[in-house]
Amino acid sequence: MESAVKSPVMLYTEQTPNPEALKYVTNRLLYHGIADFKEKELAAKWSPMANSLMELPYVKSVYFNNNYVTIMKEFNYDWADIMLKLKEFIKDYVENGGVVVKDGFAEFAGQQMAKSNAAQFAGEDGEIARKVKELIDTYVKPAVEMDGGNIEFKAFEKGRVFVTMQGSCSGCPSSTVTLKAGIEGMLKRMVPEVTEVVQEMA
Repeated sequence: MESAVKSPVMLYTEQTPNPEALKYVTNRLLYHGIADFKEKELAAKWSPMANSLMELPYVKSVYFNNNYVTIMKEFNYDWADIMLKLKEFIKDYVENGGVVVKDGFAEFAGQQMAKSNAAQFAGEDGEIARKVKELIDTYVKPAVEMDGGNIEFKAFEKGRVFVTMQGSCSGCPSSTVTLKAGIEGMLKRMVPEVTEVVQEMA
Protein backbone atom coordinates (compact mmCIF):
# COMPACT_ATOMS: atom_id res chain seq x y z
CA MET A 1 0.00 0.00 0.00
CA GLU A 2 1.35 3.41 -0.95
CA SER A 3 1.96 5.81 1.89
CA ALA A 4 0.04 9.04 1.69
CA VAL A 5 2.07 11.85 0.17
CA LYS A 6 2.41 14.68 2.66
CA SER A 7 1.67 18.12 1.38
CA PRO A 8 4.88 20.14 1.20
CA VAL A 9 5.60 22.65 3.93
CA MET A 10 5.02 26.13 2.56
CA LEU A 11 6.88 28.90 4.28
CA TYR A 12 7.08 32.64 3.80
CA THR A 13 8.49 35.49 5.85
CA GLU A 14 6.76 38.62 7.06
CA GLN A 15 8.44 41.75 8.32
CA THR A 16 7.58 42.84 11.84
CA PRO A 17 7.82 46.37 13.26
CA ASN A 18 10.94 45.16 15.10
CA PRO A 19 14.01 45.21 12.82
CA GLU A 20 15.55 42.42 14.93
CA ALA A 21 12.57 40.06 14.54
CA LEU A 22 11.19 38.21 11.53
CA LYS A 23 8.00 36.18 11.32
CA TYR A 24 8.12 32.80 9.50
CA VAL A 25 4.60 31.72 8.53
CA THR A 26 3.87 28.09 7.59
CA ASN A 27 0.89 26.18 6.23
CA ARG A 28 1.06 23.85 9.25
CA LEU A 29 -0.02 24.26 12.83
CA LEU A 30 3.30 24.48 14.68
CA TYR A 31 1.89 24.83 18.17
CA HIS A 32 -1.66 25.38 19.30
CA GLY A 33 -1.44 28.64 21.23
CA ILE A 34 1.53 30.68 22.35
CA ALA A 35 4.97 29.48 23.43
CA ASP A 36 7.69 32.04 24.07
CA PHE A 37 11.32 31.01 24.58
CA LYS A 38 13.70 33.76 25.62
CA GLU A 39 15.99 31.59 27.76
CA LYS A 40 17.95 28.61 26.49
CA GLU A 41 17.15 26.64 29.70
CA LEU A 42 13.40 26.88 29.09
CA ALA A 43 13.84 25.91 25.42
CA ALA A 44 16.06 22.95 26.37
CA LYS A 45 13.37 21.70 28.72
CA TRP A 46 10.23 22.28 26.64
CA SER A 47 10.94 22.92 22.94
CA PRO A 48 13.33 20.79 20.87
CA MET A 49 12.72 23.13 17.91
CA ALA A 50 13.42 26.36 19.82
CA ASN A 51 16.41 24.69 21.44
CA SER A 52 17.84 23.68 18.03
CA LEU A 53 17.26 27.18 16.67
CA MET A 54 18.91 28.76 19.70
CA GLU A 55 21.99 26.58 19.13
CA LEU A 56 22.56 28.80 16.07
CA PRO A 57 24.78 31.75 17.02
CA TYR A 58 22.46 34.30 15.44
CA VAL A 59 19.17 33.28 17.13
CA LYS A 60 18.37 35.18 20.32
CA SER A 61 14.80 34.04 21.06
CA VAL A 62 11.98 32.00 19.52
CA TYR A 63 8.24 32.61 19.78
CA PHE A 64 5.53 30.24 18.45
CA ASN A 65 1.91 31.17 17.84
CA ASN A 66 -0.24 28.63 15.98
CA ASN A 67 1.13 28.54 12.40
CA TYR A 68 4.05 30.91 12.70
CA VAL A 69 7.34 31.30 14.49
CA THR A 70 8.91 34.70 15.20
CA ILE A 71 12.69 34.64 15.39
CA MET A 72 14.58 37.38 17.21
CA LYS A 73 18.14 37.64 15.95
CA GLU A 74 21.29 38.82 17.65
CA PHE A 75 22.15 42.47 16.84
CA ASN A 76 25.49 41.74 15.16
CA TYR A 77 23.95 39.64 12.36
CA ASP A 78 22.24 40.80 9.20
CA TRP A 79 18.94 39.28 7.98
CA ALA A 80 20.38 39.18 4.47
CA ASP A 81 22.92 36.59 5.68
CA ILE A 82 20.68 34.41 7.83
CA MET A 83 17.10 34.69 6.56
CA LEU A 84 17.34 31.85 4.02
CA LYS A 85 19.37 29.60 6.34
CA LEU A 86 16.62 29.93 8.94
CA LYS A 87 13.91 29.33 6.35
CA GLU A 88 15.59 26.09 5.25
CA PHE A 89 16.13 25.02 8.84
CA ILE A 90 12.46 25.57 9.80
CA LYS A 91 11.18 23.91 6.61
CA ASP A 92 13.35 20.82 7.09
CA TYR A 93 12.51 20.58 10.77
CA VAL A 94 8.76 20.70 10.16
CA GLU A 95 8.89 18.39 7.12
CA ASN A 96 10.79 15.79 9.15
CA GLY A 97 8.11 15.90 11.83
CA GLY A 98 10.37 17.29 14.55
CA VAL A 99 8.81 18.07 17.92
CA VAL A 100 8.05 21.79 18.14
CA VAL A 101 6.93 22.05 21.76
CA LYS A 102 6.64 19.11 24.16
CA ASP A 103 3.32 18.01 25.61
CA GLY A 104 2.71 19.54 28.98
CA PHE A 105 4.06 22.99 28.13
CA ALA A 106 0.57 24.54 28.00
CA GLU A 107 -0.10 23.24 31.54
CA PHE A 108 3.29 24.51 32.72
CA ALA A 109 2.69 27.96 31.15
CA GLY A 110 -0.85 27.94 32.56
CA GLN A 111 0.45 27.31 36.08
CA GLN A 112 2.93 30.19 35.74
CA MET A 113 0.08 32.38 34.51
CA ALA A 114 -2.26 31.27 37.31
CA LYS A 115 0.34 32.31 39.89
CA SER A 116 0.48 35.82 38.51
CA ASN A 117 -3.31 35.93 37.94
CA ALA A 118 -4.04 35.25 41.58
CA ALA A 119 -2.45 38.56 42.51
CA GLN A 120 -3.90 40.46 39.52
CA PHE A 121 -7.53 40.49 40.50
CA ALA A 122 -7.24 40.74 44.27
CA GLY A 123 -8.13 43.74 46.37
CA GLU A 124 -10.15 46.82 45.52
CA ASP A 125 -8.54 47.23 42.11
CA GLY A 126 -9.56 43.70 41.06
CA GLU A 127 -12.55 44.87 39.03
CA ILE A 128 -10.52 47.54 37.17
CA ALA A 129 -7.78 44.98 36.50
CA ARG A 130 -10.34 42.60 35.00
CA LYS A 131 -11.74 45.35 32.76
CA VAL A 132 -8.25 46.40 31.60
CA LYS A 133 -7.27 42.78 30.82
CA GLU A 134 -10.48 42.34 28.81
CA LEU A 135 -9.76 45.49 26.76
CA ILE A 136 -6.18 44.40 26.05
CA ASP A 137 -7.29 40.88 25.05
CA THR A 138 -10.08 42.20 22.81
CA TYR A 139 -8.52 45.21 21.11
CA VAL A 140 -4.75 45.09 21.48
CA LYS A 141 -3.80 41.41 21.31
CA PRO A 142 -5.16 40.71 17.78
CA ALA A 143 -3.26 43.67 16.29
CA VAL A 144 -0.04 42.76 18.09
CA GLU A 145 -0.35 39.14 16.93
CA MET A 146 -0.54 40.33 13.32
CA ASP A 147 2.94 41.76 13.87
CA GLY A 148 4.29 38.46 15.16
CA GLY A 149 4.12 39.34 18.84
CA ASN A 150 1.98 39.19 21.91
CA ILE A 151 1.01 41.33 24.88
CA GLU A 152 0.07 39.97 28.29
CA PHE A 153 -1.62 41.92 31.05
CA LYS A 154 0.35 41.47 34.29
CA ALA A 155 -1.12 43.75 36.93
CA PHE A 156 -2.95 46.96 37.78
CA GLU A 157 -1.55 48.96 40.66
CA LYS A 158 -2.41 52.51 41.74
CA GLY A 159 -3.41 53.59 38.25
CA ARG A 160 -0.51 51.85 36.51
CA VAL A 161 -1.08 48.97 34.09
CA PHE A 162 1.81 46.50 33.84
CA VAL A 163 2.17 44.43 30.66
CA THR A 164 4.82 42.18 29.13
CA MET A 165 5.56 42.04 25.41
CA GLN A 166 6.52 38.79 23.66
CA GLY A 167 7.69 37.68 20.23
CA SER A 168 8.60 40.49 17.84
CA CYS A 169 7.29 43.08 20.33
CA SER A 170 9.86 42.19 22.95
CA GLY A 171 12.59 44.81 22.87
CA CYS A 172 11.15 46.40 19.74
CA PRO A 173 11.84 50.14 19.44
CA SER A 174 8.37 50.83 18.04
CA SER A 175 6.60 48.77 20.71
CA THR A 176 7.34 51.55 23.21
CA VAL A 177 5.59 54.02 20.92
CA THR A 178 2.67 51.60 20.40
CA LEU A 179 2.47 51.12 24.14
CA LYS A 180 2.51 54.79 25.02
CA ALA A 181 0.60 56.32 22.12
CA GLY A 182 -1.82 53.56 21.27
CA ILE A 183 -2.51 51.32 24.22
CA GLU A 184 -2.11 53.87 27.01
CA GLY A 185 -4.29 56.37 25.15
CA MET A 186 -7.08 53.85 24.59
CA LEU A 187 -7.04 52.54 28.17
CA LYS A 188 -7.07 56.05 29.66
CA ARG A 189 -10.12 56.87 27.55
CA MET A 190 -11.99 53.68 28.42
CA VAL A 191 -10.87 53.23 32.02
CA PRO A 192 -10.44 56.65 33.69
CA GLU A 193 -8.54 55.09 36.62
CA VAL A 194 -5.60 54.24 34.34
CA THR A 195 -2.77 56.78 34.52
CA GLU A 196 0.07 54.92 32.79
CA VAL A 197 1.02 51.70 30.97
CA VAL A 198 4.35 50.18 31.94
CA GLN A 199 6.19 47.45 30.09
CA GLU A 200 7.73 44.79 32.30
CA MET A 201 10.58 42.67 31.02
CA ALA A 202 9.37 39.09 30.91
